[in-house]
Amino acid sequence: MDIIRIILSILLPPLGVFLQVGIGPQFWINILLTLLGYIPGIVHAVYIIATR
Repeated sequence: MDIIRIILSILLPPLGVFLQVGIGPQFWINILLTLLGYIPGIVHAVYIIATR
């Protein structure tokens, strides 16, 4: 299941984080990072998925 989340995180980083932790602080941080730059959003999303 983590492989699917990582693939979704590459396409839409907030979606991958949402599927992992739901709507919480990490989700909002990821949305902010994605708006500031697409690559930081991807890195954050993959990090959240890999560590939880």
